[in-house]
Amino acid sequence: MRAIWSGYISFGLVTVPVQLFAATEEHGAGFHQVHAADGSRIKHRRFCASEDVEVPQSEIARGWERPDGRTVVLLDEDLAALPLPTRKTVEVLGFVDAADVDPVLYAKPYWVGALGEQGQRPYALLVEALARHGTVAVAKVTLRTRERLAVLRPRHGMLVLHTLLWPEEIREPDDLSSAAPVTERELELAELLMDSLAGVEIADLHDEYAAALEQLVVAKMAGTEVEEPAEPVEVVDLMAALEASIRDAGNR
Repeated sequence: MRAIWSGYISFGLVTVPVQLFAATEEHGAGFHQVHAADGSRIKHRRFCASEDVEVPQSEIARGWERPDGRTVVLLDEDLAALPLPTRKTVEVLGFVDAADVDPVLYAKPYWVGALGEQGQRPYALLVEALARHGTVAVAKVTLRTRERLAVLRPRHGMLVLHTLLWPEEIREPDDLSSAAPVTERELELAELLMDSLAGVEIADLHDEYAAALEQLVVAKMAGTEVEEPAEPVEVVDLMAALEASIRDAGNR
């Protein structure tokens, strides 16, 4: 793996030289944008609004618009000199129970690796201390062009840094709860159904989108139709649906 960030974890006066590595990779379907009429690829070009000329990637920078309307051009070397302590340091702010971090805040995970011989012992210490203490470390770190909130947690003897959304980035919904009453018997059956369906091997689950897409492409080339999956039947009798679901789960 190639490191995407190098720096230090800092908690108290202890510093741990580390590197961050992307922990996930998304597998897309590989679509291209094409002209619907003939299937030709669509190309996107970048033009300068004032000069009406195409601009190569090497000449593209970031711009910050000031309140007075003037734009300040910022190059990569300018952003590399941001006066932020978290640009090179994962700054630990404190330790909390993992349950105190709302799961909706979680954004992206990174593997954390000790950097060099000097980082081995404090790295091992932090992993073991977090595991024994049963908490996660809340921290701040600057990745690319943004300062992010993050948590550090132990996993299989290693550290994982999980970036978080800032609380103000969470969109509060209107009240989506339901005031519909449920009976004690319905709750008992729902819990019995959950017990019947207990245990899922997540490692054995796979994305079936690619296989479905292949079926669609083959059918489209052959001029045939694909069979659409049946839509769920709307529940009219909740008790009957729960009882039937429990019987079905028992027959698996």
